[in-house]
Amino acid sequence: MRITALAAHTPEAVRAALAARGWEAQPAWFAAIGIRPFIVLIEDITEVEREALVHWGTKSGADILTGDGWALVAGAASRIAPLARSDRAPAELARLAPELGRLLAAHAEPPRSWPIRGAELSLEKPVVIGILNVTPDSFSDGGHLPSADAAIEHGRRLMADGCQLLDVGGESTRPGAKPVPADEEIARVVPVVAGLIKRGLGPVSVDTRKAEVARAALDAGAAVVNDVSGLQYDPGLGAVVARADAGVILMHMRGTPATMDDLATYAHVGPEVAAELAATAGNAERAGIARERIVVDPGFGFAKTAAQNFRLLDELATIVALGYPVAVGLSRKRFLGTATGRPVEDRDRATAVACALAWERGARLFRVHDVAMTREALALAGATTHPT
Repeated sequence: MRITALAAHTPEAVRAALAARGWEAQPAWFAAIGIRPFIVLIEDITEVEREALVHWGTKSGADILTGDGWALVAGAASRIAPLARSDRAPAELARLAPELGRLLAAHAEPPRSWPIRGAELSLEKPVVIGILNVTPDSFSDGGHLPSADAAIEHGRRLMADGCQLLDVGGESTRPGAKPVPADEEIARVVPVVAGLIKRGLGPVSVDTRKAEVARAALDAGAAVVNDVSGLQYDPGLGAVVARADAGVILMHMRGTPATMDDLATYAHVGPEVAAELAATAGNAERAGIARERIVVDPGFGFAKTAAQNFRLLDELATIVALGYPVAVGLSRKRFLGTATGRPVEDRDRATAVACALAWERGARLFRVHDVAMTREALALAGATTHPT
């Protein structure tokens, strides 16, 4: 007899074990997904529901931890799946089915592509987003691109290094930054967006919180709007994105760049950020943006301490479980300097490592300054999760 422990953090180990023993590819993959560990925290439940969960857990073999108004359910996804079916779940637990079904679907079948304006980006491999800041005061590269021509040339180099999307920003959102008037922001970004499109470089995203700026950039050829405020700064931005059939990246941030550092208070950062992002995405859908065009970003460095950023990175699967593609903006962030001791201009190696960790936890889009180094790190991370 021989007993071997298999890696539990990835379904690939189980899939490979089954395939090596004669299983066909699709059944092996579905079986591997089915026995993956699945843990959900259920809040705001009644006493009747809590007791029903405990009774169900005893019969099903799932682990149940409970308290006043909440329950934590843990077990294989296939063991918990009956709770998501109204014909199999106890009547007292019928209220759980819709949301639990959505979570299980995201667990089993994450989004594989992201439709943007005029194109579609595959998420089967990492999507690297190259940062093009045309601002005088961004935290790590302010003033490095003093003209539209310099920015366009930098965009050409980023594309040559392997990025799939160029993100043009004309307003700094570093801690303490003040808003830039819309006409000034337009004057910064639109010539760059138009110049990139004219030269066949792109697709292009515009990093803005303002409907007026987004409209001008979309008219110039942008395909994506990247809003660090998650549609909170300008309520009209959602309608602009919806009318253009553009892709949108919705980031989590509390307050504004001037106030966010004072709002970094969380009892448990992962679930709280996930809940706030879910509400943000819901607002976007109500504004007319198609669900499949939405990407969410947990907002590393925005209203979060260094310790909270590290915890959020480790628990990124909580954000992935919302069912939207996840983008991360880890590049050169302050918390990376906390871990490495490196100054802002020497954090690209740490950024690449953090992006590889985020890929393993389910992120699929990576907004960075150094495209080449990050692409290489992600190629290695992708080779372990999707071996050829």
